[in-house]
Amino acid sequence: MALKPTIFKFIISLSDLDRDYYDTLHLTVAQHPSESTERMMARVMAYCLNAREGLIFTTGLSTPNEPDIWQRSLDDQLLTWIDVGEPAFERIKKASRQASEVKLYSFNQKSEVWWQQEQAQFRRLPISVMRFPWPAIQSLAALVERSMVCSVSISEGTLYVAAKLGEAEIPCSLLQG
Repeated sequence: MALKPTIFKFIISLSDLDRDYYDTLHLTVAQHPSESTERMMARVMAYCLNAREGLIFTTGLSTPNEPDIWQRSLDDQLLTWIDVGEPAFERIKKASRQASEVKLYSFNQKSEVWWQQEQAQFRRLPISVMRFPWPAIQSLAALVERSMVCSVSISEGTLYVAAKLGEAEIPCSLLQG
C-alpha cells in the first residue's frame, strides 16, 4: 500500500518589499512521503519569493517531468519553472528550453558542494540560482504546524517569518542570475 502525502494548510500574510507585492496567500501543500519538512518549507519560501497570479505547486516529487512550482499562460505555455534542491544539469537544460524563466533554490547541507561541482555547466544557461542556508531552513522547519498562520516579510533578499511557534530569518543568496 502506497503512503499518502501529508497535507499542510498555510495562511501567509506576505509583504515583499523588494517587489512591492503584498497579498494573503492561502496555500495547501502536499508533503510527499519521502520529502523532509525542510524541503517542503524551502518550496514554500520559493513560492513566497515568486508569488504572483497563476503560480502553483505541481505534483513535484511524484512527477519527475514537472518542477516543484510553475506558472502557465492562459494558452498553457510554460512561463516559469521553479525547482527546489540540487537538480541534474540535463533536467534544467531541458527546462530552460521549455520555460521563459527558470529558477533554482538550493537549500540543504550539500548545497555548497553541489554548486562548486555544477556551476560551470549551469553558467551556460539563462537561469537564476539561489541558495537558502541549511541552518536557517532547519530553524524554519521547527516552526511548522499542519495548519499554520504566519507572516512573511521579504526585504533585500531575506525572508523574515513570524509564526505561532517563533520566528526565523532566511537569507536568500543569489549564486547566478
